Amino acid sequence: MLDPKKLLDDLLGSQVPGTGSTVRDKAGQAVQMAKDNPLAAGALAAVLLGTGTGRQVTGAAIKLGGLAAIGGLAYKAYQNYKAGKAPEQAPSSGEPELLPPPADTAFHPSQAPQGEGEFTLTLVRAMISAAKADGHVDDEERKKIADKLKLAGIGAEAEKFLLAELESPLDLDTLVAGAKTDAQRLELYTASRLTIDPDTRAERGYLDLLAGRLGLPDALVDHVEATVSAAKAPAGSAPSSPW
Repeated sequence: MLDPKKLLDDLLGSQVPGTGSTVRDKAGQAVQMAKDNPLAAGALAAVLLGTGTGRQVTGAAIKLGGLAAIGGLAYKAYQNYKAGKAPEQAPSSGEPELLPPPADTAFHPSQAPQGEGEFTLTLVRAMISAAKADGHVDDEERKKIADKLKLAGIGAEAEKFLLAELESPLDLDTLVAGAKTDAQRLELYTASRLTIDPDTRAERGYLDLLAGRLGLPDALVDHVEATVSAAKAPAGSAPSSPW
């Protein structure tokens, strides 16, 4: 049976723990690590989609788990926005404090009107859509991903789900409709922003389009950008641009 929460946890990170490199740098090592210990690999997005950008989500977010981390980041950004604070900067040392969203707020998974599992899958779809934003997932890349999925041993249902999502054309109408509340709309954008560092025009354009379709105020988006950036720690040098 497909476990949405585990799938989201696996998709959260963007670097292979213990290697000091993104999967794009050391794909072979990443696949072997996933084969030997899928939990240690920790980040299927990196293994499968090649979304490593030289930064990784901090340990605090990993410990919380994907759903709580996304909700916590979105809640923190929203609270700072409502309080009229300036977007926060990353701490000069150590990890920023990250807490799960309070249980009595719309950001807590238990408050999802469509059910926690269904909304988790919506967040996974959002992350996959963001990962495809730069258009690098062509037929050859899909074949590589299918091969890596088999090696990663994530289970037949999860494998089938991810491959189907990779094959599906971008459908922003359906994606946006999957968020039923204002809090969920903010979480959907937060999950998408967690997946990619928008260092290409296509990625930035995708996030801007998504924010517009979700009806998020620019100032609130700025808070999400700052909160997510603070939750990502440098992980070595990112690959240099050929341009």
